[in-house]
Amino acid sequence: MADPYQTLGVARGASEDEIKKAYRKLAKELHPDRNKDNPKASERFSQVTQAYDLLTDKDKRARFDRGEIDGDGNPTAPFGYGPRPGAGARPGGGGFSADFGGGDSGDFSDIFESIFSGARGGGGGFQGGFGRRPQPKGANVPYRLVVSFEDAASLATQRITLRDGKTIDLKLPAGVETGTQMRLSGKGDPGPGGNGDAIVSIEVGQHRFFTRDGDDVRLDLPVSLAEAVLGAKVPVPTVEGNVMLTVPKGASSGKTLRLKGRGFHKKGGERGDQLVTLMIELPADDAELTAFVESWSGRNSGNPRARLGV
Repeated sequence: MADPYQTLGVARGASEDEIKKAYRKLAKELHPDRNKDNPKASERFSQVTQAYDLLTDKDKRARFDRGEIDGDGNPTAPFGYGPRPGAGARPGGGGFSADFGGGDSGDFSDIFESIFSGARGGGGGFQGGFGRRPQPKGANVPYRLVVSFEDAASLATQRITLRDGKTIDLKLPAGVETGTQMRLSGKGDPGPGGNGDAIVSIEVGQHRFFTRDGDDVRLDLPVSLAEAVLGAKVPVPTVEGNVMLTVPKGASSGKTLRLKGRGFHKKGGERGDQLVTLMIELPADDAELTAFVESWSGRNSGNPRARLGV
């Protein structure tokens, strides 16, 4: 596989946020659902996903940067038999010269010949394929899973159908958001070294009246003039059903009330809240209300916009 940094189009010193941003942009452009008639885009999407997986794994990224593994995650020098500082090819020759410390440099071809001879011959020597590169696994298979806003907030179990027709129930992780990836080990394409993985990319759907604010859920709640002036208990929708909310007496439009623990699950185990902003709705063309305001002695008292400097 190509250099994962080049695959994502980021610099070697790129931050996690830069890597994530680059992946999201490419994944959106190359996703198989948007390129059904372009198999090359699907292949490129798989490469981009594999590069993202490697660079977001801190251990694998560090090993790749040190040259210990390649872009597929395979060792570049099995069992540590690679050139080290001070070792290299003999000047003017094709053999390999090594300094093991304290002695003359020598040609160890006879030693290596005796080690590997059992693997090549038909005798009873060592037959484990010493020094052989690990067999590659099959390709990872990308999937896109659209999750409803309510399901993402409540972490409702999702069902996904794999390419082979089998279905799997997925438990969503705390902190799930659009762009979150879930890896299903061994559910990808078969290969000489075993199956690849299924990579499920989550997309959280929009909602017609809920909006997300970090781990909190926001809602603008219409209330009547009477409910705001006199106070009332009113039903309010949440991501897990309706609850009763107490509107305080004399509430104004824009007042925000908090429903604890009705938001998204946090990675730390806690849960966000639902923030309910009251919006007073006045009846249109209500003659009685108009007459009351016209006769109301306090209709011109104070300036509600004074704090704005107007």
